[in-house]
Amino acid sequence: MAVTLAEVAARAGVSPATVSRVLNGGYPVAGGTRTRVERAVEELGYIANAPARALAAATSDLVGILVHDIADGYFGILTGALQHALDPAGEGEARRLSVVCNTRGVPATENACLALLEGQRAGGVVLTGAAAEDPQQTEALATRIARMAASGARVVLCGRPPLPVSPALPVATVVFDEKGGAFRLAEHLLALGHRRIAYVAGPPDRSSTRERLAGHREALRRHDPALPEASAALTVHAGSDRSAGYDATRELLRRGEPFTAVATAGDAAAAGAVAALREAGLRIPEDVSVAGFDDLPFSQDTAPALTTVRVPLREAGTLAAQLVTGRRPLPPGGITTLPTELMVRGSTAPPPAPGRTP
Repeated sequence: MAVTLAEVAARAGVSPATVSRVLNGGYPVAGGTRTRVERAVEELGYIANAPARALAAATSDLVGILVHDIADGYFGILTGALQHALDPAGEGEARRLSVVCNTRGVPATENACLALLEGQRAGGVVLTGAAAEDPQQTEALATRIARMAASGARVVLCGRPPLPVSPALPVATVVFDEKGGAFRLAEHLLALGHRRIAYVAGPPDRSSTRERLAGHREALRRHDPALPEASAALTVHAGSDRSAGYDATRELLRRGEPFTAVATAGDAAAAGAVAALREAGLRIPEDVSVAGFDDLPFSQDTAPALTTVRVPLREAGTLAAQLVTGRRPLPPGGITTLPTELMVRGSTAPPPAPGRTP
């Protein structure tokens, strides 16, 4: 037979209301009293009735985290930092149950996961990764998010654009300066002397693809108004994993258009680009420079180490956790922009002498 809240209260010598305050967290309870309640919970094996608590409170202690693919280093780092920050003391004080949902970046799957979380009266939701830039999907997502927020759930959009919802709702947006990062990376290549810069971009319908490609082309335009047009023939849209970068770089080589550098929209894609170039008998960076984006841990261990743009994934995860639990208030306008940083390493160098380009 299940242990009741009243039995825990009797064992601890306190009122049921005090037990509830300790279990729910966020209420001032004397240290000695908290210890007695926690000991009684442990000794009796009390398990809170989460559905009943959710019905009573309109929301639950459940936090849903939507990612494209948890196996992807980008999302693994972000989610790990977020889950760790949900329990800042490392001792279960936060009492949040986080559920990670893999959506593969598919809008229909994302909506289905949100519907399930809404049905569970999730107290918070964090949506990570680039958003699909489709007006109908954006409108449908904004409607659902607004409904969840109006019911008391806190929502954080992390690494994606803000949604058109009322500023009065508890919806926060954490964005990265991806355009600025791509701009600085292209500037670095241009300063080295590169003019024929190939670009392996992300999927064409993604918000991060638009931002990063815009920054890249803006740097080219400022240097020479004719460069963006020439760069268009050296741009391939692909996925973000290694195989996508490999296939995209092979496509660039097949086109026969000479280039002295390859910039990619992700470090994993850059690793694939390196493999394709070496397979073609080219050296990095002596023959072709390669650069990535995100600064995933392996980028420092490649040979040579990868020039890339650092995206503050751990900081973003921590901030998202603080926002979704209410430990940090919504910023003015609901939007926080985190800076990116150019990390120059050995995979980029001045272009080779004429006659040794792909």
